[in-house]
Amino acid sequence: MAGSNGKQKTARDMIISLALIGFAAAVVYFIALPHNDRAPDLKRVDYRIELITARRAVSYPVAAPEGLPDTWKATSVRFQGQKGDRWHLGFQTPAGQYAQVEQSTEKPAEFIDQASQGASATRRTERAGGHTWTRYTGGRYDALVLQDTPGSTTVVAGTASFKELTAMAAALRMK
Repeated sequence: MAGSNGKQKTARDMIISLALIGFAAAVVYFIALPHNDRAPDLKRVDYRIELITARRAVSYPVAAPEGLPDTWKATSVRFQGQKGDRWHLGFQTPAGQYAQVEQSTEKPAEFIDQASQGASATRRTERAGGHTWTRYTGGRYDALVLQDTPGSTTVVAGTASFKELTAMAAALRMK
C-alpha cells in the first residue's frame, strides 16, 4: 500500500501545479496584457510640403482638400514622381473610416483598379466640387472617380461612406 500512496501524492501534486500555472496565466492575461478593442489613434501628418513639391513637379492640377473640419485627420501623404506622377493623401474620417485622394498620369483603367482596390464602375454619379464623379463599388473600397481633370485621373476612395467620400471630393481644390 505504501507504493499507491506515493502515486496518489504525485498525481495530486501535478493537478495542484497545473491549477497554479493556469491561475498565473489568467492573472497575466487579464492584468498584465493591455486589452483595447479601439482602433489605434493615428498621428496627424502635415502634408503641405509634399503638396507644394507635387504641384511644382507635375503637369496636372494636384488635388488637396480645403476647408475640411478638424475632425478629418490627414494620416498619410506620398508623391511618387517616378511612378506616373502619383499623388496620395490619406485621411481618417470623422466616423473613423479611411478616405484617400489618389491622382496619377498612369493609364486610367489600371490606376483606377489599383486606387479603388478592385472596385467596379456603376451607372451612378455624384456632383461634388463642380465636377461629376462616377461611383465605383465593391472590392475593398468604394470610390468616386473623376476623369475630366486635364492630364490625370483623380480617385477618392476608401472604407468611408459615399457621403464622406462625396464630402472629400467636394472639398478638393485642384491647383
